[in-house]
Amino acid sequence: MKHAKWIVVVTLVVLSGMAAAQLNSGSKIVAQVPFEFVVANKIVPAGKCVVRTATLEGKVLTIENPDANVGLFSGSSQTESKQSAPHYALVFNQYGDRYFLSGIKLQGSKIAYRLPESKAEAELRAQNVSTTEETVLASLLSDHFKSGQQLSLQNRPTGVAVQD
Repeated sequence: MKHAKWIVVVTLVVLSGMAAAQLNSGSKIVAQVPFEFVVANKIVPAGKCVVRTATLEGKVLTIENPDANVGLFSGSSQTESKQSAPHYALVFNQYGDRYFLSGIKLQGSKIAYRLPESKAEAELRAQNVSTTEETVLASLLSDHFKSGQQLSLQNRPTGVAVQD
């Protein structure tokens, strides 16, 4: 009986940790992106970028630039890294002067969202065009409380591109 209770407790702790690692429906990640980028084969202009989950399991994300009246859906998958992310961030693959949203990191979590490669990015990769990873810091905001957690890395303001 003690063994069964212990299993229930461990299961609840693990499930609550997994839920906390995901972007929930009442939250959004917001970043000021200083460049135009591609996601889901669509171009998103530079400016404010808002990312939310569109489904409970987080397999579809909404990505929008409300100032430019651009919004779209993108499939996503969750991956796990060895280390927890030190901040919320949007991750881009850069090929020359073209940027492609490739992932979203969640502060304090090993879980990250990966976005599928667009056709244009696949063509550039097939041509062996050199790529670098650009990270744009973000904030997690709650729709419920209209308050957010401003994040920075080494005293850099939100929206600063950091080359990894």
